[in-house]
Amino acid sequence: MKITSLRPLSSTNAATDNAAGGDSIRGTESQDVAVEARPDRKRYIQIGVAAGAVLLILVFAMLFRGWSASANTVSRERIRIATVTEGPFVRDVSAQGTVVAAVSPTLFAVAPGAISYQVRAGDTVKAAQVLAVLESPMLDNEYQRERATLESLNTALQRQGIEIRRQNLRNQEQGDLADVQIRAAERELQRAQAAWDSGAISERDLRRAQDERESARLSFEHARQTADLERESLDLDLRSRRIERDRQALVVSSLKRRVDELTVRSPVDGMVANLAVAEKANVAENAPLLTVVDLSAFEIEFQVADVYARDIKPGMEASITLDGAPQAGVVTGISPEVRSGQVTGRVKFAGAQPAGLRQSQRGSVRIVLEQRAMARKFERSPEIDTATRAIYVVDGDRAVLKPVELGAASVAEIEVLKGLEPGDQVIISGAGDFNNAPELLIGG
Repeated sequence: MKITSLRPLSSTNAATDNAAGGDSIRGTESQDVAVEARPDRKRYIQIGVAAGAVLLILVFAMLFRGWSASANTVSRERIRIATVTEGPFVRDVSAQGTVVAAVSPTLFAVAPGAISYQVRAGDTVKAAQVLAVLESPMLDNEYQRERATLESLNTALQRQGIEIRRQNLRNQEQGDLADVQIRAAERELQRAQAAWDSGAISERDLRRAQDERESARLSFEHARQTADLERESLDLDLRSRRIERDRQALVVSSLKRRVDELTVRSPVDGMVANLAVAEKANVAENAPLLTVVDLSAFEIEFQVADVYARDIKPGMEASITLDGAPQAGVVTGISPEVRSGQVTGRVKFAGAQPAGLRQSQRGSVRIVLEQRAMARKFERSPEIDTATRAIYVVDGDRAVLKPVELGAASVAEIEVLKGLEPGDQVIISGAGDFNNAPELLIGG
């Protein structure tokens, strides 16, 4: 197929065609207007496109900011706001407590045997009242055997005393005989001296009388010293026998006390809390038998976090609240044992015990640990503690996360060390769902 190019018809050609052919198509030459060429039109188009792109980016940025702000928006009704202030600061700890008996002794078996109870759980008892009887044949036999040994030692001690007196009599007899002999020798010497002076005897006889006198004196001295030594030896033997007897007496006394304790008596006025074993059951030595509760003296047992264990000391003042009525108290002790991150302590009433207390009654305990005259502080909430390192500070309708350093905490307040000034308003609850976003928008 051959395509021929079209060329514009001139006015001469058009007139010729009209003259030659009659009816022909009219041209558009009369409607065409010459337009002057514009060389900067392309650049204006590029500038317009760029301006539209910038405008579009700004629109998207505003939309994203609005979406982001709406994602970190919190209602003012959902949050709690506290104001940082300065003033006296009381560091205390509060805990829930339970009324318990201050004296609740548990009685144990002193020997293996069969138990027979004389009371039941819940019975009111008096001090020294018989609660149970423990039958222990083994302890009874041991007691009787040691008693027989003590009687034997007593008999041996008495026999030793008689033997000592007999030996002392022999020694005294020997001493007396030596004394008689020395007196006789003295008389013989006097006669010999008189005879020597009158020339009736020889010098040899005089010397013999003198020797007999000296021999009698030596015998007397030896007899006296021997008697003293015999007396000391016998006293030591008697003392040894007496010590042996006394030791056996202590054994018998201890066994007698244990035998007496087979009859279990109440140590205090109170109530039987529970029976540990069944009636007529055989129990081992040191097995628990029953517990008696002294209802005249109650204390409050409480539990606090172990971080307070070092700060709570016996003798600290405390406040006890029972049925809405406050009572003064004193800390009596704190357990060193930690269970599940908590320690157990006890508080007693400082004054008269209120009437109508009952076992396991619930109450609260407040213990003052420290007092300061001036400190920066704000209201404490469960979401704020001493480990908190950042907190939202309110600025108009915005809240900015700000690093802080907090100090001691009490039941109602917490101390500010760094990061906040008096008059600052901080969010203390309701902002924990934003994962520490740097800024929050507070809605109406």
